[in-house]
Amino acid sequence: MSEKRKIRIALDAMGGDFAPLNEVQGAKLAYNLKKDAIDLEIILVGDEAKINNAIANTPDFNINYRIVHTTEVVTMEDDASAAIKKKKDSSLAVGVNLHKNGEAEAFCSAGNTGAVMSTGTILLGRINGVSRPTIGSFFPTSKDLPCLVVDVGANVDCKPRFLYEFAVMGSIYYSQIYNIKNPTIGLLNVGEEESKGNVAAYEANELLRNSNLNFIGNVEGRDILLGNSDIVICDGFIGNIVLKFAESVFSFLKIKFKAFADKGILNKLMMGIFQPILKNIFKDFDYQKYGGLPLLGVNGVVIIGHGKSTPVAIQNMILKAIEVVELDVNKKIEIALNS
Repeated sequence: MSEKRKIRIALDAMGGDFAPLNEVQGAKLAYNLKKDAIDLEIILVGDEAKINNAIANTPDFNINYRIVHTTEVVTMEDDASAAIKKKKDSSLAVGVNLHKNGEAEAFCSAGNTGAVMSTGTILLGRINGVSRPTIGSFFPTSKDLPCLVVDVGANVDCKPRFLYEFAVMGSIYYSQIYNIKNPTIGLLNVGEEESKGNVAAYEANELLRNSNLNFIGNVEGRDILLGNSDIVICDGFIGNIVLKFAESVFSFLKIKFKAFADKGILNKLMMGIFQPILKNIFKDFDYQKYGGLPLLGVNGVVIIGHGKSTPVAIQNMILKAIEVVELDVNKKIEIALNS
């Protein structure tokens, strides 16, 4: 029997709105899913007393873990540079440094997104050939596979070169996750014609057309959920607006369906009949399914989760980190950008 690979995940136990309990419970779920496949150790970074209290309130917490005590927390109200300039003993800064120093193969946090991106980029550095690290988010589509939108908030102002690099990184990540050799790439624009859009979009289109990527041209917002392109590239300003709008769709539809059911007993019966079908459809809109977003382009594996992450979302964030480590996505990105 071959020896199991050892993977250590540093988890920001103080990140997120329900830390550290959800982080501790999510760590337990992830460990139990992967313990037979790999030699997994989860490093819980944060206030030791609070973490131990969360462990005491988590039944059957029998996992391979250790606690690294810290005295500070980067909150959602802190600016992006807080972990670097003001709170060097925060769970965020210490957790990233554990990864940087080789004591963990990856770092996960559901804390302040801007601070995680900034700290990860500054402390770990960029992969050779990457101008700006980026984050992408998966969107459900009418087809079998989701659409990866890159960037969704890391870079609000983008040069054409940045958009080209996002396409390279997104293509490699998508192909590794879904085992697709040449995923299709579209550039988000106000029209499909090559001449449409601002200067950055026009020049990025030209770069992508002259590349070896499977570029299908400009796409529009409707093409994301229709699944007309595996990957959609845009700057982080537009991407974050698209992401936040998409997140509101699920809540909006739940409100509308409830209002429909409240109009009478017949409506309630109809909703009861269709509830299993609707639940199955809406699960693709659930952020918990994807767990977290990898910060692509840094010298390391950093997974950023939703601030309201449940234990299931934390579990999937850790599983995503393990997946990115095992696939060695960073090395493949470096080779592609420098070949």
